[in-house]
Formats: sequence, structure tokens, C-alpha cells
Amino acid sequence: MTETVSAGEAAHRLGIAVTTLRTWDRRYGLGPTGHEPGRHRRYGPTDLDRLAEMNRLTGQGVPAAQAAAWVLGQDRRAASRAGGGHAVAVGADGPAVRGLTRAALRLDAAELQAVISAAVAARGVAAVWPALLAPVLIHIGRKQAETGRLIEVEHLLSGEISAVLRTVGRPAGPPRILLACADEEQHTLAFEALAAALGEAGVPVRVLGARVPASALLDAVRRTGPDAVAVWSQTSSTGDGSRLRGLLDRRPAPKLVLAAGPGWHTVPPEVARPQSLAEALTLLTR
Repeated sequence: MTETVSAGEAAHRLGIAVTTLRTWDRRYGLGPTGHEPGRHRRYGPTDLDRLAEMNRLTGQGVPAAQAAAWVLGQDRRAASRAGGGHAVAVGADGPAVRGLTRAALRLDAAELQAVISAAVAARGVAAVWPALLAPVLIHIGRKQAETGRLIEVEHLLSGEISAVLRTVGRPAGPPRILLACADEEQHTLAFEALAAALGEAGVPVRVLGARVPASALLDAVRRTGPDAVAVWSQTSSTGDGSRLRGLLDRRPAPKLVLAAGPGWHTVPPEVARPQSLAEALTLLTR
């Protein structure tokens, strides 16, 4: 008999909040298969695999609705059938994603930089991140998880994306927004994209980078007095939402505190939870 687990246990295994699990079920149909109305929800291995993929996609900055469509769609099944070779299925994501993926697989740094730079220059980070960069990262990351290979491809691609994002101009003026990764959080790429998109929007920002202890973040807030603070967590081990309480309790408190990324749990209700780069950008520019 296939083992099933409760919603609470499923959320614990995935490192997400139970409320997130329920939201994904209600909005996108990512509930347990075979669930009968009136009975407790029980999640099987296939359900957990789908939710883990959803969690990883949103962690890469893909909007939740789009991530759910990918999880439930044909492209995910095509990727699962791709086998153990170096071919990476990109489903229906189109020629731009396919071309950048192939350049990454060839470890062609010059081509990666040229394509990413041209796309950002033509369309801007806010458009290019969800349409091109995040999908390529997701497809290669998925293949890496399936085969245990392509780590060098992931590293090169991430490095080239980061290099291009750093070329986006930062507007002059005192930064009123502070961006930082949670304590021990080392995944910075999605936050680098947010910082670059804010720069394109003419919003000065101060970026503290990876692995910022809660005490250091409070010191930075005390010294700079930002209007808004956004903190990124990609993994559940770094997403202790209680560490954000100090930002809310200090006086004067920032006008807006954002917990960005899929790693957060037990987040205070006063903290905003953007589900995509576009939503974070809207909150911070508003």
C-alpha cells in the first residue's frame, strides 16, 4: 500500500507552511490526487514530487500560477522522460529558452553573456527574468536533480547571469530600500535580479548580499533607516520568519517588510509575501 502523509507532514517535508500548501491546492489544483470531499487530505509520493517541483520553481522566481501550469503540464512529463543524457527538454518554452539552454550545455560563456546582455538591453530584467532566465535555470536544475550531473553548467550559467545583472545601472540618490539574504542563505541570483529590476525602474537600493545575520540586518536598518526591507530565503533551513520580528518591533519600523522566496515559514502577518519578482517589484516601487 502506498504511504500517504497528512498536510502538516507534507508541508514539513517540503519546508513550506501548511497555508502555502492549502493555497496551492485551492488556487491551482495541486492537492492530493484521489481526494474525496469531506475526508482529510492525504498526500502520496507523486503528490509530494509535484509539490517539491512547485516549490523549486517558485524559488527560482517563477510566478506561482505559471509554475503550477508547468508542474501540471506536458513539459514536466517530457522532462521526466528525457533520460540520463545531456539533452535537456524545455517543453513549449520556445526558441529563446532552447537556444540559451544549448549554449549553457556547451559551456559557451561568450554566447551566454551575449544573449543575456542583448535580452536585458532590449526588454529589461523584469521581463527577461521570468520569460528566459528563470526557465533555463529551472530546466537545467531539474535535469541536474534527475541525473546528478551538469553542476558545472549550472554554475557557469548562474555566473554569467549574475555578471550581466551587475552591469545594470544603479540610479543616483539615497537608497530607501534595503535588500538582504537571510542568515546562512547563499542563493542570491533571484535577489540580484530584483535589485537590477529596481535599478531599471529608477529606484536606488542598498544590497547586503548573502548570509546576513538577523543582528547585522537590524544594525544596518538602524544606521540607514530604509523605508522598505526585503529579505530572501530560498531554503526552509534559512526561512525562520520569527527573525523578522525585530524589524517590525523597532521604532521607527520600516514602512514595508517583505519576506521573499519560498523558504519562509511562520512569517508574521504584517510581513508581505510576494510570490514573484513582478509582485516584489510592484510592492517596492509603489
